[in-house]
Amino acid sequence: MKLRQLRYIHEVAQRGLNVTAAAEALYTSQPGVSKQIRLLEEELGVDIFVRSGKHLSEITPAGERILEHARRLLGEVENIERVAAEFHDTDRGDLAIATTHTQARYALPPVITAFRKKYPRVTLHLHQGSPPQIAKMAADGQADFAIATEAMHHFDSLVMLPCYRWNRCVLVKPDHPLTKLKQLQLRDIAQYPIVTYTFGFTGRSKLDQAFAAHGLKPDVVLTAVDADVIKTYVRLGLGIGIIANMAWDERTDRDLVRLPADHLFEPSVTHIGFRRGLFLRGYMYDFLQAFAPHLKRELVEEISAVADPEERRRLTQQRIPDIP
Repeated sequence: MKLRQLRYIHEVAQRGLNVTAAAEALYTSQPGVSKQIRLLEEELGVDIFVRSGKHLSEITPAGERILEHARRLLGEVENIERVAAEFHDTDRGDLAIATTHTQARYALPPVITAFRKKYPRVTLHLHQGSPPQIAKMAADGQADFAIATEAMHHFDSLVMLPCYRWNRCVLVKPDHPLTKLKQLQLRDIAQYPIVTYTFGFTGRSKLDQAFAAHGLKPDVVLTAVDADVIKTYVRLGLGIGIIANMAWDERTDRDLVRLPADHLFEPSVTHIGFRRGLFLRGYMYDFLQAFAPHLKRELVEEISAVADPEERRRLTQQRIPDIP
């Protein structure tokens, strides 16, 4: 059994059983990947993949178990490489972040700008996706950090740490009737068509819960993952917009009126997480603290050392009771 063979089966699984795509990602040939997989299966005495003609169609039960161990082993190999790099080249490396559009567009720019000034030799990779996709990228080792607000049940395999609280605002055109009210109520908003986030993104669940708790059914006419798209359709008169406060820019959004809505919705909490057992380099701890100042290295190490997810959550609530 060779480490290269484990890399091959892992990459094939990651690429949806597309051997050609896996070979391209590994900078090798498709026949070479197929041959090494066959040799590994012959050595182990079991099939890792089911074949339909020349193509792989699914992963066998044995293959699922083998891949599970291969992922862990490859993760430890990566950790060994990171440990070595930490000692011989402390400020050079890579940092991959998986997150949503809202975080990438509004929360991360100042953090990344400051980080780049401090670590100009660290290459940053920013991946965007849905919360389940983000969780998978971090769990599979495609990303070092996952940053998200919604769908936290997808992150049980990761060490998730709370970073900050945020809430929402309502955007309307200047002549909209809602601008005449002293303070918005949910029943006022429910009278108009709404343009807001797609379910599963940017705290959308808190919005739905608030309306449901008051027996109201909002008229959501359009959803998007991008606050800039929401603003565009508010400008076109399609409806009123409900977006994250952080997505409001007083310079570029002067043609829209921002109405406070913090009193209407429960605040959401953005988390940052990483695969438990991942060796964090010095600059990775610095990134964590730059994004959330309370996430000091000692605290992160203490929480990540706990194996049980429920115990980890309990300790997190105990050690980080007041999130900004």
